[in-house]
Amino acid sequence: MNFPRVIVVGGGAAGFFAAIACAEANPSAHVVLYEATAHPLAKVRVSGGGRCNVTHACPEPRELVKRYPRGGRELLGAFHRWGPRETIAWFAARGVEMKTENDGRMFPVTDDSATIVDCLRCAADKAGVKVFTSMGVRAVEKNEDGRFLVEFTDGSAGEFDRLLLATGGNKSSVGQIIAAELGHAIAPPVPSLFTFHIDDARIRGLEGLSVLDAMTAVNGTRLRERGPLLITHWGMSGPAILKLSAWGARELAERYYKFTLGVSWVGERTPAQVQAALVTARAANLKKRIVTWNPFALPSRLWERLAIAAGIAPETVWTSVSNSALQAFAAQLAAGEFTVEGKSLNKEEFVTCGGVRLREVDFKTMESRLCPGLHFAGEMLDIDGVTGGFNFQAAWTTGWLAGQAMAGVSHN
Repeated sequence: MNFPRVIVVGGGAAGFFAAIACAEANPSAHVVLYEATAHPLAKVRVSGGGRCNVTHACPEPRELVKRYPRGGRELLGAFHRWGPRETIAWFAARGVEMKTENDGRMFPVTDDSATIVDCLRCAADKAGVKVFTSMGVRAVEKNEDGRFLVEFTDGSAGEFDRLLLATGGNKSSVGQIIAAELGHAIAPPVPSLFTFHIDDARIRGLEGLSVLDAMTAVNGTRLRERGPLLITHWGMSGPAILKLSAWGARELAERYYKFTLGVSWVGERTPAQVQAALVTARAANLKKRIVTWNPFALPSRLWERLAIAAGIAPETVWTSVSNSALQAFAAQLAAGEFTVEGKSLNKEEFVTCGGVRLREVDFKTMESRLCPGLHFAGEMLDIDGVTGGFNFQAAWTTGWLAGQAMAGVSHN
């Protein structure tokens, strides 16, 4: 093997994994990683509520790519080379075992993201990767001999044979600026995976309450999702909202995050089906108060709020509820409308869509088609997945492929 000088810019999941993969595949390579902040792997540490949702239990690539609003087609071949199965085995070989939750999300058995952070730091150190923190990259030039001249924020500089940009999807990311200067087109980054700001009397004060099977939609579009929904201090979150935000990232940005959200609190049931169930419930509970029992196992406080919104007082008994009132109630349950006035991030996590245009990258090697020797990984690319470990899996996959290629290893 040769002795390439490799620089990785960005100390997140993709950058670390690429640096490790490169150094392990070619021990003769000189691999350095630069992170502008003092805290590498910061997103790994806070992800999954501090537990780190490493990947998803979905080993079949054709199923896996369906969880990516952008990048699924390009990732299909990449996942055949390195997918969840390989990721799990990689961590297991380094002493980190995973567990699978009911929804398919996979976490370290320790339920502690520090387990993943420590594993990556240890693997990098063992492989000989030199990690520099609080040191960013100011500029990059490509010399006539094809090498990269990199200027650092402290004024020093170095020459490298291979350059990996893995600085994430933020529009102010130095990686995106450098990629553009080296000839790449950048799809404008916009947020993905965000919660909806809703101020509505029907949910005000119900923060922390969740419904396991809700249907959500952006009215006037084809955007539809199903899953758990969580009421928060600011409005609504949970998979039914986050998945909607991911698939609609660009469209919702164009609307400035102001739109009408359709919500069915009772899954895929239609208003007519719900009304029929309410008529049956009325016949079976004539003398009971309507708020004391419901046929859909909804949280009682939400059930009461929706009844009030339909014009039914809490003290009303079932027998005195008219058919027209039941129809209005069914509409609240299966076809509620909520005004969305903005968004916020999904806790401390930040995922974007946008980045380097995918047609400009070879997904066998993650190498630029425009600038030989330049590679990309993670959210630098116009790739993003829904919530559930899919964004990390894209980081591991693109990082590993880039690392192997920079090491001079061929995988056909």
